[in-house]
Parts: sequence; C-alpha cells; structure tokens
Amino acid sequence: APNHPVEHIASARVAFPIAFCLRARAITMAFSAIEDLEEYMASERTVELFVPGRICLMGEHSDWAGSYRRFNSSLLPGMCLVSGTNQGLYARACRHPSKLIVTSIDQGGNVCGPTEFSMDPQALLAAAATGDHFSYVAGVAYQILVRCHVSGLVLHNYKTDLPARKGLSSSAAACVLAARAFNRVYDLKLTVRGEMDLGYHGEITTPSQCGRMDQCCAFGPRPVLMTFDGDRLDCEELSLKSTLHLVIVELDGTKDTTVILQRLTKCYPVPDDDAQRGVHELLGAINQRIVRAAMAALDGGDMAALGALMDEAQEHFDRLATPLCPSQLTAPNLHRVLRHEPLRKHIFGAKGVGSQGDGCAQLLCRSATDAEAAMRIVETELGMRTMPLQIGASRPVGQAVVPAASFSAASFPASRTTPPALFPLLDADGILKPAILLLVEQAVDAGLAKVVIVVSPEHKGHFEALFRRPPSPREMARLPPRLQRYAEKIREVGAKVELVEQREQLGLGHAVLCARAALEEEAPTLLLLGDHLYTTAHPEGTSCVRQLLAAYTGTSVMALQRTAEAHVHRYGCATGKWDISGKASWPTRFGDGGDAEPRRVHLTMLVEKPTAEFAATNLAVPGLPEGTYLSAFGLYIITETGALLQWLADAADARGASPTAPPLQLTEALDVLRAESGLQGYLVDGTRFDIGGEPQAFLETVNALAPSLEPVLPSEVRGLSRGRSSGGA
Repeated sequence: APNHPVEHIASARVAFPIAFCLRARAITMAFSAIEDLEEYMASERTVELFVPGRICLMGEHSDWAGSYRRFNSSLLPGMCLVSGTNQGLYARACRHPSKLIVTSIDQGGNVCGPTEFSMDPQALLAAAATGDHFSYVAGVAYQILVRCHVSGLVLHNYKTDLPARKGLSSSAAACVLAARAFNRVYDLKLTVRGEMDLGYHGEITTPSQCGRMDQCCAFGPRPVLMTFDGDRLDCEELSLKSTLHLVIVELDGTKDTTVILQRLTKCYPVPDDDAQRGVHELLGAINQRIVRAAMAALDGGDMAALGALMDEAQEHFDRLATPLCPSQLTAPNLHRVLRHEPLRKHIFGAKGVGSQGDGCAQLLCRSATDAEAAMRIVETELGMRTMPLQIGASRPVGQAVVPAASFSAASFPASRTTPPALFPLLDADGILKPAILLLVEQAVDAGLAKVVIVVSPEHKGHFEALFRRPPSPREMARLPPRLQRYAEKIREVGAKVELVEQREQLGLGHAVLCARAALEEEAPTLLLLGDHLYTTAHPEGTSCVRQLLAAYTGTSVMALQRTAEAHVHRYGCATGKWDISGKASWPTRFGDGGDAEPRRVHLTMLVEKPTAEFAATNLAVPGLPEGTYLSAFGLYIITETGALLQWLADAADARGASPTAPPLQLTEALDVLRAESGLQGYLVDGTRFDIGGEPQAFLETVNALAPSLEPVLPSEVRGLSRGRSSGGA
C-alpha cells in the first residue's frame, strides 16, 4: 500500500520533512486553501481514485538483474511476485484549464499544498528534477503532456491510510495516481499497463532510483507475476485463495539503498569471479524456482508453504548476496527479528523487504489473531514499530440484483399476464421452471447470499407465490418425491431473495436504481438481466456466473460475447484492448479457443445498440474476424455500487417526470463508470438467450435448455427455430 497519497509522495527512498509541506503558511491557512480547492472541484466533474501501495513477496533485485539480458543473453529473466495492498492513496481529480494543482494529507493529518505548476513541459521537467515533495506528480504530468492533448488537472489526495518509508513504494503509488487521474479525467483510454508505464517514466524523470516492479500497484490489491526480460516486461495477474496476514516491522537501523545497488550491479552483465556468479545464481535460477513455487502455494492457498519459501529465499540471499555488500546486508536488526523464537509460533515465515538491509521486514502470520500477537511481541520485546497489512482482503461479491419488471412488446399478449422472467422453461434436469428461478439458482449456487429482484407491482404476487409461499399440504401430497425435494430447495433459495417494486418501467438503469434501498452500496454487486438466460459452454461445466466471478479481480467487469455485424443493433456493444499479460504471443486471430486465447479486455468505449456503420468505424477489436464485434452478454459485476447508483439517481433527476423523456439506460452509466473507475470485459464460455425478445428466440431457448430430453416442440417448429440466428456469438 502506497504510503502517502500524493502528499507524502516523498517516497520510501526520499525522506521529506513535514515542515516543507507547511512552510510559509500556517496550518489553518492550508486547510482554508483546501476548502477553496474543494469548492472549485464541487463545480466540476470529478473522479474518485484509489491506488494501493505494493509489497514484493518474492524476487527483489531480479527486476534490474533481468534487464541485463540486453547485454548477456545467457542470463535468466528476472521474476518478481508482487502485490498491491489494501491501504493506499485516496484522491479526487478534475480538469483545470491551464495548471497542475496538487494537494495532499498524510496519515497523520498533515497538509501539503495546494501547490501549483504551469502545464508547460519545461516547467514540469524542472519541477520533477528537484526531487521535492510533488516532483513525482510533476514528472508524470510532463510525460502525459508530451504524449497527449491535455490541459490542466486538479489532484486532491484527501486521505492516506499507510505510513511512509515502509518499503511499500509510496512514490510509485503517487506516480500511478497521477497517471490514473489524467487517464480518467481526460478519458485517455489507457489500460492499467499503460498507467503503470507512464507512472514509471514519470518517476524516473525525477532523481528517484525506482525499479520496474514498483508501479505494479497499478493492478490493485492482488498478486501479480512480473517477468523482466531485457527491456520487455510481462505482467500476469494471479488469483489468491487465502488472505495474507502480514506484519511490516520497521527495523530502526541504517540502510543505504544506493550502496546496495552499486555493489550488486557490479556483478552484471558478466561476472568476474565466483562471488559474482553466486549473485547471478541467486537472482536467476534460484529466484525463478522459488517464485514459481510461491505461485503454486498462492494458487493452492498453502500459506505454510509460502512462509517456508520466504525463509528459504532469505537464507539464499544471506549466503550469496551479503558477502558482496556486508556493510549494508549483514543487517543485525533484521536477523534479530527473524531469529526471535517467540515469533515462530505465530508466523509461517519471514524475510527482508525491498533491497534488504536494516530497513523493514515482513512476517507472514498464521491468522489475523497471530498478526496481532506478533506485533505485540515485536513492539514489547524488540522495541520496534510494526504495521499490519492484509492482501486479498477485498470484499467478495455477495449480492445480486435482477431487473425483472420489463414489459415485452414482442411477447404480447402473453407478457400482459406473465413477465418474461416468469415464462416456463424445461431445464436439463427435466423440471419445468420459471426463468427467474434458473437465474436465482445460478447466483445462489455461485455463493451469493442475497438476490434482489426488481418486479412490477402488477406481478409481484406471482414472484411472492414462487419464493414466499410453499405449496399447501394438499399440493405437496400430489407431488412426486423428486418435486417435493425441489419444493424444499425453492424455499431455501427463496430465503435469499428480496423483492422490490419498479412502479414505472423507465429503462434498465431505472430498474437498477429501484433496488438501491435493498443493496449495500459499499459492496460489489452482480447484475443479471431478468429476461435473459445463460447456458455454459465451459469445458468443465462452470456456469457463466461462476466464470465471471472467477474473472473478477476487484475492478468492475462485464461479460462479453462475440456478435455478428448484422445483430449489433440489438445489443450494447464494447471495444477495447485485449489483456495479453502472460501470453507468449499475440494471436493474429481469436475465436479458435485454447488456453492461450485472451479473454480479458480493457474497455475503452461502450455504445448502446450501435448501427453496423458505427460499429465498423469505431468498435473493431484487433484479432476478431472482420464483421465480428463484442457485445454485452448480460452479466455484470459492479465494484462501485454506490457510485453507479448515485449517477443513476442524478440522471433520473435530470430526466424529470416527462412521459416523453428517453428511458434511463444502463449503458451510459457503465460508460461513465468505465471512464472514472475502470471497467473490464471478459469473454465467457456460454450462450445468452433473450427470452423477452421475438417469440422465435423463446422457442430456441426452450430447445436449447433441454437438449437431452424428448423434443418439447413439434419437429416443424424446431426446424423453424433452428434455422434462425439468435444474434449472438
């Protein structure tokens, strides 16, 4: 977690006195200036931002070591296992016509700024070169300005919940924060990797000695494998099965990172003796083996194995690196902590942080309770300061909303008495079910604890009959045992269902807004469409909902499908840049399947039901066949639930009560979310069926859901429905 926001961007490497932040003005004047700044921002469109710090779990020093492959191809690529933290920098940003204005407040409430810079390349370059407090932001602004058409920016880092100088790359977080602010305020359509690269180039514009791994905080609070091969950097996001409970120990010793780097880099690109060859082995073969084993431990949730690897990595470092720089790496305080026996029963393993030496140590604890115990031991018995850190503690998706109040004109008059969400469908298990039950089952089976269904007042009673009122004893007696058991399952599922009313059908966005009172706005939300059904084509039978939940990494994500040009006018469509992190090469053509095929897209545009001409000009995605585009599959996970609902509420107020006003659509809200907070797309293995559309589409759905049963429609009708395109992938 980055430590200071932009405010104490001083960085873990550059200590910057608080006095500088307050020089020439009293604290009350600084707060007054911030209030003026907030007043200005209130009149502008602002974006909310968060960037965490980062901690290197394994592989320190291999980032710069791997870069020497440019000069010595016999070297192995560097590999680092890095993760963002759940603490960091919180900020708001908006446009300014001509200036860069920055202010920040550190963890202790100390104020720095507002500080103004002219948006002139030479002025920004000069500010970056000073190495002063806001030099990192100035460096990034310079890199942005020489690449993009932007004017100015106001960046208010209003909260920081991580202290500085803990080896957690606060300076890198500040640089990524600045890059992200420009990206989202000006909708530059940068990917996370693009923000990361600009953050890196911005920081090296300053006197900082940052490495390539530091800006990994751009990926958020999740582990990332970074591979360094000469000038090439690859990043692969990893899944985390268990929360990491870490304790950072401030060792209160002396450490000179510059000296450490000078001594170790002398071993490259070609070693002169056995000691230098040992460093090559340490940062090459040994490091790769340990990092790969650590990845397997993370994937399996084996924290004991991960802790043992930390101990092993430290032992190898002490044996092979310390002799090259004993003045800095002997680190008596570090080894006093690592060898303190009372700690061992509370930790799985421990190692130094960053460049090593007597800066900081990280302890991988067995639980949150053990982390508290370890902190007490270190503070009382060793007299050192500590800080808890959790990785993987972001909230899981636990709630869903299903808009199911829509009126289907294409299904009239059937939809007059029964909404599409209640149309009966024969499931593969041979049970005739209302469509909504299939959706709710998929959500509950995926682990969600609450499903909010938005219904019309006219049909609310039908939903209550399904989920709230079990069959009477007389009805139960008439059911065969199998359906009696299923009736009990419906009761269990129904306990997780909450019904809310949409009194007027004013658009999908309005339907989602109607669920506001029933949703926890600080928690992520799964959105399913009530007139859609989703069948999986995953080789392991994983449902479409589970696929999207597995793809969720903390950034809002929508499921996508491939759609032919002739059908794009029916759907919300998207375009963006494929995330090929960790792939060996860029496929020239997607759609042939296989593990190497990219699925995640960093979205740069969303459009509701575009024309074929607009799609051809604006929505083409590299690698897709000509005339094929990406459209919404009808499943979404929204991280910023509260922000989305507030935007919909504001849009509804602006729309007014006029009956001629256009519907409040969801696509525009999602595009704002994409620009302000980030939105990814994910290509799921499955088929989407729109049962609220043309009757033929409903017939196709009936047949598709029960392929192994006796045909449920006359053969001539089946032939008719199979001869029509669903408009999907």
